[in-house]
Amino acid sequence: MGRSRETYNKKEVRKRKEKKRQEKEKRRLERKENEHKSNLDDMIAYVDESGMITSTPPDPDKKKNINPDDIEIGVPARDNALEMNPLRKGKVTFYNESKGYGFIKDSETQENVFVHESNLTEEILQGSMVSFEVVNGKKGYSAVQVKLIR
Repeated sequence: MGRSRETYNKKEVRKRKEKKRQEKEKRRLERKENEHKSNLDDMIAYVDESGMITSTPPDPDKKKNINPDDIEIGVPARDNALEMNPLRKGKVTFYNESKGYGFIKDSETQENVFVHESNLTEEILQGSMVSFEVVNGKKGYSAVQVKLIR
């Protein structure tokens, strides 16, 4: 009689595959037993007035009517306070003489306005009170015709 051609390693591989197949079948049967029928109502989620997800539907008494025209999309327009009165007064918060530019803090709107030395009518220093006109430049508002008050 001849020897078996199946080696020990081949037997072990076949046993592992069979064990794996049985475990997989066992897990499938457990899932099938534990499976409960779900309906669409169990899957629905609601968002409350605070933006939180909840399982209870919203109260119709708390419903607010919103006019779609009141909704602003995008960046709100800039405040036109600087365009109203072009002649302003302010304090020089920063000025670099070597580079020739600085910033003036407007006394009414508290906004910083850029100033370049080419727009100065007289010498200014940091901390000086000045009067100036505001124009819209390439990168925002700029001060022109800057005059020293004191």
